[in-house]
Amino acid sequence: MKSAIRAAAALAVCVAATAATAQTYPSRPIRFIVPFAAGSAPDHIARTFGEHMQKSLGQTIVVDNRPGAQGIIGAVEAVKSTPDGYTIFGGSNTTIAANPSLFRKLPYDPQKDFIPVASFIHSALMLVVSPSFPARNTAEFLAYAKARPGQLSGGYASAGMQVSIAELKALGGISTLEVPYKGVPQAVTDVLGGQIAFTFADYAVAFQQVKAGKLKGLAVTSRNRSPLAPEIPALAESLPGFDVSVWNGLFVRTGTPRDVVQKLYDAAHKAVTAPDVVAKLNVAGQEAAPMKPEEFRAFVPKEIAKWAAQIKRAGIQPE
Repeated sequence: MKSAIRAAAALAVCVAATAATAQTYPSRPIRFIVPFAAGSAPDHIARTFGEHMQKSLGQTIVVDNRPGAQGIIGAVEAVKSTPDGYTIFGGSNTTIAANPSLFRKLPYDPQKDFIPVASFIHSALMLVVSPSFPARNTAEFLAYAKARPGQLSGGYASAGMQVSIAELKALGGISTLEVPYKGVPQAVTDVLGGQIAFTFADYAVAFQQVKAGKLKGLAVTSRNRSPLAPEIPALAESLPGFDVSVWNGLFVRTGTPRDVVQKLYDAAHKAVTAPDVVAKLNVAGQEAAPMKPEEFRAFVPKEIAKWAAQIKRAGIQPE
């Protein structure tokens, strides 16, 4: 009897402590882990949203870039954190949806280890080459590559980029070499320097450079043209069936108090619907994609299944 009373008292203390934590949250700065390099699209997204969210939450949000291994290094760092809302994670189609199919042994479980909090953006990638590259469009690029089997190299730093290269090869009937990078900016730099022939870059990295003529944008990976760059064709116009879309959102460790999750969602939702945030995203070629919590939670497992099918169809073998 006494042990039961002690257990009940301990549980009450635990519940009270959790409630108190949620009521006072946040009382110190929040770390925002970004599993990709500074200057990448996920980094731009985290800084854009973090700047707005900290106004709502009343605490500083510090972006912590942990790039490498297709986002695994950053994801594992987030999984090791205490589930109290003081470490948040910028999850994406790479770390959450594609990695389970790209790796035989993933050191984290996207569905068991993370709670989806809020959707940030949906976007596409852009096939880019240097201004001196002889091809002016997808048809000329494919013809050029077919005449040089195995000679063109393409860089990738995320699942979306890796799958896009594989789809380009499969649907376009070409053979290329793949070069892995820690981040998209490094791949783009090597395209400009002539070390590699092409890459599929995030809009946040490529959009302004294409507009300025520093890069040549041949096509986008979404099924349809982007309303933010309607002059650039979709790859599906030349290669029917080509469709690679990317996304990014906010996640926390499983076990984070529900009230804390709600506060983070409220702050994120204010950001994703704020005109100044939407404008900043659009300048970088990204589109805000607000979802209700239940919609985002249902979206994640569907994306895991979709990326598994895409990776299998593209013929990518798990590492």
